[in-house]
Amino acid sequence: MQLTTWLGLVPGRPFRRAGHRTALVAAGLPLHLAVVPLWLWLLGTLAALVPYVTPLPVLLTLAVTPLLTAGQRRRYRTLVGKDLPRPALPGPGRDWRSAVRRLTTRSLWRQVCYHAVAGPLFAVLDLAVLAVWAAAVVAASLYVWIWALPPQWRVTDLGYTTQAAYITAGGLALLFLGPRLTGALVRLETRAAEVLLGPSRTEKLARRVADLAESRAGVLDAADAERRRIERDLHDGAQQRLVSLAVNLGLARSTLGDLPEDARKVIDEAHREAKEAIAELNNLVRGLHPAVLEDRGLDAALSGVAARLPIPVRVAVDLPRRPSPTVEAVAYFVVSEALTNVVKHAGATRADVTVERIGETLLVVVADDGAGGADLAAAGGGTGLAGLVKRVASVDGTFSCRSPAGGPTVITVELPCAP
Repeated sequence: MQLTTWLGLVPGRPFRRAGHRTALVAAGLPLHLAVVPLWLWLLGTLAALVPYVTPLPVLLTLAVTPLLTAGQRRRYRTLVGKDLPRPALPGPGRDWRSAVRRLTTRSLWRQVCYHAVAGPLFAVLDLAVLAVWAAAVVAASLYVWIWALPPQWRVTDLGYTTQAAYITAGGLALLFLGPRLTGALVRLETRAAEVLLGPSRTEKLARRVADLAESRAGVLDAADAERRRIERDLHDGAQQRLVSLAVNLGLARSTLGDLPEDARKVIDEAHREAKEAIAELNNLVRGLHPAVLEDRGLDAALSGVAARLPIPVRVAVDLPRRPSPTVEAVAYFVVSEALTNVVKHAGATRADVTVERIGETLLVVVADDGAGGADLAAAGGGTGLAGLVKRVASVDGTFSCRSPAGGPTVITVELPCAP
């Protein structure tokens, strides 16, 4: 057990961190004082009315600010293990416009404010805290100095007096107070560094949104890859087994002519069930991720969907280049589900599908001449229009449905495409 803890005078935890925090304070002192001569020079030129010299301290401050900021970040990272996030920087460039952009960024002027305004104030506080530590060590070890120093070296001859005991007690009190003062100063400096040297709240939110969008894109890509894997396993596994079963049952029905009537009925029923299962599995596989979409793109896949419907559907696809697989899959399922709803609920005689890329946006329009009355607000659950809205929103797309009573119904979807 540590002596300080056993005595119950001071807890051990503040003293375990006091060394690193005091080193942080001491290392920050020269960095905080670095800009002071430049600003004293600026005040001197202003007082002497020397206009051609006045801008030099400001320019030198701007020049050394990135170096001082790098030093502050390294100080926090090395001594207390804290990384200060870097603010967003303007794009690279060496022309005068790039220089102006860098000089007018808020992050640069926040750094200048930290070094030129907060820095000198923190330097004063650093000196005060270091003075407290020095006084605490000297006062707490006063009897050691009395014992160790020869009489001729002593400033005053306190000896082992009551006054020396008071000074020692005051030193012990300062030793108790020192870690708390140092911790409070480090917390204040860290907070100021996070606000002025790090990204602003807007930049943090923008970075957070970008990280969330990237992670969501990864989840969508993983889900799309999993759908493809399931489609491949069903197509190469269960579907092939069902086809083989149907073929064998068909052969048994045609070659075994001496079977009893009851056995023939059983074989006929099993053959019919196998063919229906194959058809249902085909629809399921096609709904997961049709192979034609991956192989030949939206035009061929949507043409296949239109060919299977009982009403005429005009499909017009104008894509100079294919979008990402995730966006392509969303567009396919939107059109497929919308056309299914047209056949089931609209009572339409024809439908039109238009897919085109405008800039970095994939525009999908599905129109029909049905009875209309589709209500997006009344759509429930994760099916129908509500399901389409969620699927479109998963890639930051927009979904709108205009369906007045009596028709026509027009569904418009805009999907962002990666540049």
